[in-house]
Amino acid sequence: MATSEEAPWRALLPLIDAANIDLKGFTPEWYQRLGGDLETVKRFITLAAKQCHVEVTTLLVPGENDSEGEIRYLAQWLVSIDQNIPLHLSRFFPRYRMMDRPPTPVERVYHLAGAAREYLSFVYTGNC
Repeated sequence: MATSEEAPWRALLPLIDAANIDLKGFTPEWYQRLGGDLETVKRFITLAAKQCHVEVTTLLVPGENDSEGEIRYLAQWLVSIDQNIPLHLSRFFPRYRMMDRPPTPVERVYHLAGAAREYLSFVYTGNC
């Protein structure tokens, strides 16, 4: 059964050829701190993947969502939908309201991309 927040998404999906959806991380706690809801984003990705080409982007914030375990868990969940969903892992740079963290080390982005590639066919790095 569709939730009320899904209704507009379901109405738009037949008109969309492709979507790049930000998956901010893979813990409810991180999403709560950002003012979002992980389960809602997961539902939207699942729905979109049934109707159009989907790519997922995750900005790797040091100390928040850049653990190898979290990225593996994220990749395992994506592969349960479709192993061909492209995953973009992007390097974080301090800006605006998040000036209290350093940039994501380039080596960390590459390492996490390697872990995700153990599950997914298409993993890309960005901002490196």
